[in-house]
Amino acid sequence: MASGLHAQTPQQWRDSLAVLNRMISAQPRSTDLRLKKAAVNIELNQWEYAIEEYGNVLRLDQRNLAALFYRAYALNTLRRYGEARADYETFLQIAPINMEARLGLATVLENLGRTTDALDELNRTIQMFPQAATVYAARALLEEKLKQTEPALFDWTEAIRLEPSNIGYVVSKVELLLQQNRRREARQELDAAISRGEPRNNLKEWIDRCR
Repeated sequence: MASGLHAQTPQQWRDSLAVLNRMISAQPRSTDLRLKKAAVNIELNQWEYAIEEYGNVLRLDQRNLAALFYRAYALNTLRRYGEARADYETFLQIAPINMEARLGLATVLENLGRTTDALDELNRTIQMFPQAATVYAARALLEEKLKQTEPALFDWTEAIRLEPSNIGYVVSKVELLLQQNRRREARQELDAAISRGEPRNNLKEWIDRCR
């Protein structure tokens, strides 16, 4: 999480929460303490409490980017997509060049059924971050859902070019090729991954399907 808290057991998180609550009682205007408390709420899957705490931070500092970003994340988790969209859009009005927030907004738009808007958002994000494999992968996944096979294959190719060690991207492209019965191209993609050092055994399932 953004607070920098380390992994703990559930009981340790609850203990941390108790400590933070006492500290907030003594310093109620500390946005840093409230952000840390909200982060612990998320670790404990206390999404409503986290949303409430991020709201408290925003009442103290309406331009607090961490509160906007993570409240949007929590709202999206609870499928409160309209509210999540509003937070992401507010965030991007303040800090428009932010890849994670733009990807978050695209996800929310897709969840709202606004796939054209989601695709437009991913197009903008790629223009801003043309060297980010993650964004090409996100667009490829949406294009697959929209049955846009060739654009999706192009984006998987770009994601692999930018991050050739990510075998998940390779497998995603191979799966799409196999769905199209393009077994020779799928095998070529697998052979290329093997030539880059991926163990053949890791790809055996897909190699067998290319026969």
